[in-house]
Amino acid sequence: MEWSRAPYVISTDTQRIDVDAVHAFLTTAYWSVGVARDVVQRAIGHSLNFGLFHEERQIGFARVLTDYTKLAYLSDVYVLSEYRGQGLGRWLVQVVFGHPELQDLHWMLCTSDAQGLYRPEGFTPLSRSEMYMEKGPRRPVNP
Repeated sequence: MEWSRAPYVISTDTQRIDVDAVHAFLTTAYWSVGVARDVVQRAIGHSLNFGLFHEERQIGFARVLTDYTKLAYLSDVYVLSEYRGQGLGRWLVQVVFGHPELQDLHWMLCTSDAQGLYRPEGFTPLSRSEMYMEKGPRRPVNP
């Protein structure tokens, strides 16, 4: 699928995603500092991706982990700094939340600095955070 706001385009075509560009941004983002390229590639392969393009240059990205029936988790949302302040981030998340296959789902995301971007879309802090648990990656045990 594609959405256009000339000269910008948002596309879910995974073949258009510039993995090197996404990796270059994510490796310096606070939530994924130093992430390996193969990890980014694998994450893209297992997600519904939204690439934001200015002409052919990838300038933003978002991905959704979902079962398409109950749950969706929004991750890795960004717009390059030189393109911020034009409403592109807001447009990107509106396109994501408006995607026809992602309706009537329970959405989750984590952010430490973009609450203002997500509040207009109906996001609030966890109402019952004591119900949620997490588990980090498994660490190898030294024999």
